[in-house]
Amino acid sequence: MTFREWYVRRGRIPRRTWWTQYTLPILTLSVLAAAADTAFGYPGLSTGATDPESFYTWTGGPLSTVIALFTLVPGISSSVARLHDRGLSAWWLLWLPLPLFGWIVVFVLNGFLRGLAGPNKYGPPPLPGAAGSLPYRL
Repeated sequence: MTFREWYVRRGRIPRRTWWTQYTLPILTLSVLAAAADTAFGYPGLSTGATDPESFYTWTGGPLSTVIALFTLVPGISSSVARLHDRGLSAWWLLWLPLPLFGWIVVFVLNGFLRGLAGPNKYGPPPLPGAAGSLPYRL
């Protein structure tokens, strides 16, 4: 699989591909970038106020920002491909702006629910065991 095929995914992908080629690597990059930013002296978690009861926020640093921007497109395209595997449109990503609940809905749909066995309007099912196979094109 080329970088371009990984960066913008098309068609349908199985859960295993979503976990092993997108979610876990992106999460690992994000954690490493946050650790590097903290090591370079960026505050990481901060309250943003002098009130001790205020909520903590992640302020991050330049490396975290670059990684977040770099992985934004593959994160969205892989989620769309997983939704397509379930026969759902990309409009289901509109759940994401809802705090916590929306993220849980999309996470469960992408990471835990099996895709449709047969072809749907987004293409044929991914080949079994083809985690690194080329994406189907419409």
